[in-house]
Amino acid sequence: MSIGDLVVPESAEALAEAADELLVGLMARPWGQASPSVYETGRLVTLTPWLAGHAERVEYLMRTQRQDGTWGARDGYELVPTLSATEALLSALLRGDGTHDGSAGAAAGPGAVADAVRRGLEALHDRLGGTSSDPAATARPALDASSLPDMPALDMIVPSLVLAINEHLDELERTPGAVVEAGGRRLGLPYGMGMERLAKVRALVASGVDLPEKLVHALEIAGEVAGGAAAVRPTPIGSVGASPAATAAWLGDRGLLDTTDRSLRHLEAVARRHGGPVPVGLPITVFERGWVLSWLARAGIDIDAPPEMLADMRAAIGPSGTPAGPGLPPDADTTSVALYALALLGVPCEPSGLLAFETGTHFCTWPGEDGFSVSVNAHALDAFGQYVRALPDGAARYLPYVRKLSALVRDHQRPDGSWDDRWHASPFYATACCALALGDFGGEESAEAVRRAVRWVLSTQRPDGSWGRWEGTAEETAYAMQVLLLSRLHGQGAAAAEVTEAAARGYAFLLEAGADADDPPLWHDKDLYLPVAIVRAAVLAALHLARTDPVVMEWYGQL
Repeated sequence: MSIGDLVVPESAEALAEAADELLVGLMARPWGQASPSVYETGRLVTLTPWLAGHAERVEYLMRTQRQDGTWGARDGYELVPTLSATEALLSALLRGDGTHDGSAGAAAGPGAVADAVRRGLEALHDRLGGTSSDPAATARPALDASSLPDMPALDMIVPSLVLAINEHLDELERTPGAVVEAGGRRLGLPYGMGMERLAKVRALVASGVDLPEKLVHALEIAGEVAGGAAAVRPTPIGSVGASPAATAAWLGDRGLLDTTDRSLRHLEAVARRHGGPVPVGLPITVFERGWVLSWLARAGIDIDAPPEMLADMRAAIGPSGTPAGPGLPPDADTTSVALYALALLGVPCEPSGLLAFETGTHFCTWPGEDGFSVSVNAHALDAFGQYVRALPDGAARYLPYVRKLSALVRDHQRPDGSWDDRWHASPFYATACCALALGDFGGEESAEAVRRAVRWVLSTQRPDGSWGRWEGTAEETAYAMQVLLLSRLHGQGAAAAEVTEAAARGYAFLLEAGADADDPPLWHDKDLYLPVAIVRAAVLAALHLARTDPVVMEWYGQL
């Protein structure tokens, strides 16, 4: 999904107007705005081929396959979407659901689908190895589980899709004249990954006992037992786990029998958003509003936040925090950013709900989290710090958390001056979260950590003025510019000129490329995704910071 329909404003007044329009859009589309997901769309192709938009979903999978047979990004990020798309297209071939008469379009006819499946299987065999009747042909897979990105439910999603693909290959071998040859090979698993946890989860779902809310977000991994699972309760809007795939898995074929089912209606509404394909998570109401408001307000953009938006955000924060959206468990990240945004906008809310996520050593994303996120702790630092700044009477209770979190974030800085995190593919996001929190609330003890972050940002700028992990992007450029311009160091010392020039070059990149930006998904969920409004807000924040800095503008005029 492109952020390109955002016209890049070049004046402070136009920037403020663009920010206000962005907020109006949040109110008009309260479920949120997220890019289509190959993983999630593939699950609907398999689970609900009768749902409106099926042919368009098949075509989307065909259109987004890369030349090497994979889907998605690289560096291990391709595994889950490639498994999902390959399994989905195999399902479509085996069912013959409309593709044989060309009704899905020439690009999605049986020959083209079969070719996409063959290329997907080749790419998967290259990464996962495989098994055959010949023991000598079984090799250790090229991928090691420990080297894969830290994505939610990865250790269950991958085994569930490998099982499904291997079952399809078994069926192909029993099908005379199949358009795809199984060749006797079956997919293996990444080295160090097993089937045990998946088996336990499927047994848990089948038992009917209450499920952890976070598990429901990936209910589709439970297979057939997910359909109508007794422990799952759809939200009032019909969603399950804020996930189209989880909703489809729970709905099963009941959508064919009852066209008034609210989960069916929800899936139809989500599918219409992108003409068939679906995002990895929806609704994301509080998450989206919190990040948009915090990016804009932190940069000093004079915004007129709708009072009902602020009231809704405040009401969403309960004793255990707030979830990103209905159907998800409360999490410390969304809670922190919502609290920080409210305090910035003059509506401070007691941050006691964050204490539900304290573990003694750090703040977890949700209770029982298997992992650690430095950006979550940086956002908690923002929340506590801004509350104390807004209401100094709260200092006695919350200032110890500010000091503790500042030290924790500093301790997780990498030797090169950057940070990385489990919720975003780019170190520029994590570095912005951490450097800005330390710059605002970390005190003098954090000044050197912020300076190291600035030096890292300066050292990673690309020749065209952009920043990015794989390529220069508007999103990552916006994060880098915020580190430079909000660090409060760009006007000090010998590096001031270098910082200012780098920010001016980043500003020039955004002006030139921003209106045509087609940024890749970089945010972590079951698949990488792009939260469109949040990224737009980050870009607007960077543009405003540069535009209102006379020294940066002087440099920009000389470029």
